[in-house]
Amino acid sequence: MTYEFLQHYWCFIVALLGALLVFLMFVQGANSLARSLGYTEEGMRLIYNSTGRKWEFTFTTLVTFGGAFFASYPLFYSTSFGGAYWLWMLILFTFVLQAVSYEFQNKIGNFLGPRTFQFFLTINGLLGPLLLGGAVATFFEGSNFIVEKNNLIDAESFTPIISRWANASHGLDALLNPWVLVLGFAVMFLARVLGILYVMNNINDEDIRSRSSVRLLGVAIPFLILFVAYLVHLLLKDGYAYTDEGVIYMEANKYFKNLVEMWYLLVILLVGIVLVLYGIGKTIVSKNYIGGIWPAGIGTVLTVLALLLCSAWNHTAYYPSTADLQSSLTMVNSCASEFTLRTMFYVSLLVPFVLAYVVYAWRAIDKKKLDKQEIKTDHAY
Repeated sequence: MTYEFLQHYWCFIVALLGALLVFLMFVQGANSLARSLGYTEEGMRLIYNSTGRKWEFTFTTLVTFGGAFFASYPLFYSTSFGGAYWLWMLILFTFVLQAVSYEFQNKIGNFLGPRTFQFFLTINGLLGPLLLGGAVATFFEGSNFIVEKNNLIDAESFTPIISRWANASHGLDALLNPWVLVLGFAVMFLARVLGILYVMNNINDEDIRSRSSVRLLGVAIPFLILFVAYLVHLLLKDGYAYTDEGVIYMEANKYFKNLVEMWYLLVILLVGIVLVLYGIGKTIVSKNYIGGIWPAGIGTVLTVLALLLCSAWNHTAYYPSTADLQSSLTMVNSCASEFTLRTMFYVSLLVPFVLAYVVYAWRAIDKKKLDKQEIKTDHAY
């Protein structure tokens, strides 16, 4: 295992966690549509109880994604999570609202009323995917930061702080980039598509399934328009490359060239897109088909995985700086030491066992489809 192999390996692990996180945001997507899909108070509680069984998976994956990034690429963690903290604080705040809302919306003594916490779940369902999608877009569009490693060795200006944001917005300026918003809204509508497909598969209620089938087309069209628009933009835009000496430079059609040169990522991307379209299309065409969440979910993971790896592999700066080109972060200049990556590699061998437990827990939770009888139990949200 060379140092270069370990850098690529941990980039793959982080990208995979990010892809799984995007898939698991079907929880947010379903919550954002709970009122229109459930329609009645009983129907809404069915949806909240359905997503309530899975929200821990999403939250845990978000935390694991951040932890893996911190351990393997600490300079990214300190630059993005420390510099763009308003953006990340908003994301974390919406997820905290989600956790609190599930537990307290129907608790005895809730003086705010269930509607207040249901509104919080809607806020999380809209802002969570939108802001996370915007954060992912900065891997391609760039962020406004400066890295000064000389601060550690300059005797006159010694300071342990080597990265800083170039303005006072601390990450919110990314939302002023229209292409960041395009991808952010694409992820938000994707979460809604996955949320509808999940609800149709998980809830045994004909009224909810019929309304979901109608709503699916309305959210799938804007998702496809936004995603195709951003994908075309990405393939045509100049990208951030670096030489063997670590010098960052702009390269025409960099991300298109990455997919051509790394043809296996192109294959994964195309297979993922086809699976997403298949899951959506068959659900719309076939009235009795309720399994669309699985091809669409697998397709989402493959598509996001290919795009994230395209942003970092093949001598590409995965976190470009718009304030100072040479401050852009790459796998080489931002990763942990070889000892750290090697030690974590052996720990990561336990991941298949964790995934096996997740699959087991998921199957145990979904052994019986959710119905109206479920919300009358003591464990209902």
